[in-house]
Amino acid sequence: MVGESIGYVAFWEDRAAAVLGWATGTLHNAVRDRFIGWDEAAKRRGLHRVVGNVRFLMLPEARGHSLASRILATNLRRLSRDWQERYGHPVWLAETFVDPTRFRGTCYRASNWLDLGLTQGWSRSGFRYERHDRPKRVFVYPLIRRAVERLCGVLPCASSAERKEVAAMLDVERLPLRGEGGLFELLGEVADPRKRRGIRHSVATVLALGTCAKLCGARSIEAIAQWAEDLPEETLRRFGCRRGRAPSEPTFRRLFGRLSPGELDRRVGTWLARRTPIEGKGVAIDGKTVRGSRDGEEAAVHLVGAVVHDEGVVVAQTRVAEKGNEITSVEPLLGGLDMEGAVITGDAIFTQKDIASYLVEQKNADYLFTVKDNQPTLKQDIEDLHLEAFPPSGQNAR
Repeated sequence: MVGESIGYVAFWEDRAAAVLGWATGTLHNAVRDRFIGWDEAAKRRGLHRVVGNVRFLMLPEARGHSLASRILATNLRRLSRDWQERYGHPVWLAETFVDPTRFRGTCYRASNWLDLGLTQGWSRSGFRYERHDRPKRVFVYPLIRRAVERLCGVLPCASSAERKEVAAMLDVERLPLRGEGGLFELLGEVADPRKRRGIRHSVATVLALGTCAKLCGARSIEAIAQWAEDLPEETLRRFGCRRGRAPSEPTFRRLFGRLSPGELDRRVGTWLARRTPIEGKGVAIDGKTVRGSRDGEEAAVHLVGAVVHDEGVVVAQTRVAEKGNEITSVEPLLGGLDMEGAVITGDAIFTQKDIASYLVEQKNADYLFTVKDNQPTLKQDIEDLHLEAFPPSGQNAR
């Protein structure tokens, strides 16, 4: 294997079952380049984000139902993280070549790899390329969401997409889990809805793992369980896992399905707020309807949330009552948070005297709200002040 590379040995029932080799993606792969939409310059910039499965050998003694695809899928879940640790950057797309005269690529198809078609039948010989008339079938597998757009440069690497990538490599060892103000202290106060008999993992352990997995970008319960399973045994013990074993996917699903989402959200929001100093920062309050939450005749869920501007951290959110509105949700939203020194921003719906008084007098915060034509008297009063006559930093600008 040439260039950046990593080798793996997979074990099954305490015996070596397979070996896998990964190396830098191939320079010339026209089928892959058409799939991505690469020109030559874009390929040169992004090729280090492509990794090739150059070796995959199942040992003759290995026996098990769908064992090859299971090993491959498990390897793919940790591949980008291992590449980051070894070479300082993640990989976004995996590729491989299969000789159709010898194999059908069954394990790749079973692992949801994409069949892009056949190569043109050329191979490298020294510094030249020669036609051998034995085209290979090309399979690729995106290791992250929207991998093609990122390889094409449609998603800029230095913006929010890159920050999500960094979050996927979260160093759990640096998180404040235990002790005063730690995540376990807050989550340990959540009432456990399960029967005491047969419980292997505490409610704090399961919820802490779920919270950290979400911070790393997990979007489903299955993804949370896979993230936890890939953690080192020592890290799992820090989370309180017995014998260093992660909870199973059904354990996460059962507990999440029985918990009060409002209580859990308040506690996680409190923990995030403590870790995100907001004095002197802007905090936006806004309401959004949750997509896909409508259930028959029951109306969709509408939430009002508080988000720190710079970090994008949601420090609180609350559900708007069916017969209520966003205006009446501000006090329940911010009631448990220390907002001293923050600047609360919001659209015109929050431009209310009661809200402004609450923020200044009870939360010791400032506010910046929008005034529109639906409040003509207030808007006229502001225009009559002729604020353009002096800068906002002037001594009389209060």
